[in-house]
Amino acid sequence: MAADDLLHWRSEFPILANTVYLVSHSLGAMPRRTRDRLAEYADIWATRGVRAWGEGWWELPRTVGDLIGRIIGAGPGEVVMHQNQSIAQATVLSAMDWRGPRNGIVTERLNFPSNLYLFHALERDGARLVTVGSDDGLTVSLDRMLAAIDETTRLVSVSHVIFKSAFVQDIAAVIRRAHDVGALVLVDLYQSAGTLPVDVRALGADFATGGSVKWLCGGPGAGYLYVRREHWATLQPRLTGWMAHREPFAFEDRPIDYAEDAYRFLNGSPNVPALYAARSGYEIVNEIGVPAIRAKSMRQTQYLVSLADAAGIRIAGPRESAQRGGTVTLDVPSGHTVASALAARDVVVDYRPGAGIRVSPHFYTSDEELDTFIAELTRAMAFQPGPHAGSTSTAVY
Repeated sequence: MAADDLLHWRSEFPILANTVYLVSHSLGAMPRRTRDRLAEYADIWATRGVRAWGEGWWELPRTVGDLIGRIIGAGPGEVVMHQNQSIAQATVLSAMDWRGPRNGIVTERLNFPSNLYLFHALERDGARLVTVGSDDGLTVSLDRMLAAIDETTRLVSVSHVIFKSAFVQDIAAVIRRAHDVGALVLVDLYQSAGTLPVDVRALGADFATGGSVKWLCGGPGAGYLYVRREHWATLQPRLTGWMAHREPFAFEDRPIDYAEDAYRFLNGSPNVPALYAARSGYEIVNEIGVPAIRAKSMRQTQYLVSLADAAGIRIAGPRESAQRGGTVTLDVPSGHTVASALAARDVVVDYRPGAGIRVSPHFYTSDEELDTFIAELTRAMAFQPGPHAGSTSTAVY
């Protein structure tokens, strides 16, 4: 295998010392320095108390958001942090009126369920949901997606990378079509930011959301929201709170007077400890650079595909590197049981119904770990009694 300059980062992630960790599409490994950041938070709270708000805590949604902005191509002050992506998406949705003739939401049926739940809830407010289906349960036809967008569409919600299969969608084409008919576009970057290059300003995305749990190695509790600057003056989210007020410490008891900047898309107080925890992962991704991460990911996922082919395991997703995100999904009989058996041997992947076992090398993964994974996988499969995918029993081998 080729020399891998990124392997020096392995020492920064404690779990890698004893675990073959191939689940960064679900929860990225924790950087060692995150422990110091959380200790910093505790020390500041212990010594500065309420003064900490004026000494940096109040600005955390923006200062931490700027670290994300550098990763996704946003400008300074254009990204603010939320508790999770669902809150970020709901904030955008609450700024729109769904009662008129332009009331359509177009999205793929393979969108993450949490997003779909929000869209279905809007049907009570007059929204008309159009979900674009999939012939194979793994990919979405671009032609079908574009055809679903018309002059009655208010918002298109599109996943950059489909969570089950890692299929990469042509979001540039979707954005062009939506803007041609006067619709806005909300891009879900959760499964791409940190492993696929993306530039929200170059694409012309109106909104982008995601979280820190996965490729960004930032842990839970730190979602993010990008809103294109030209929308700041016109959108007024109904899901709001005191941080969105122009003068929050005036404590006015009248309808909100929105902040002029991206703070208007905040709501209640931020999740301060989560923002401290998240910064280390963002800094590391910025230091490495997403193009370098993507290059390694494409090489290693293609190697994983070749190993699976040699072992006779079907790939449940794109075979071409350019069409695949950072994950390879394998169609393995008794997938849930096999994944549990692997975890018992400190080989960590995950299973999703309707897809299979998802496997994700990241910049800290060695090629030897992929060899180990395939060897352990074939061994675990040999101990399964039959093709009972989704079984909740645990195999021991």
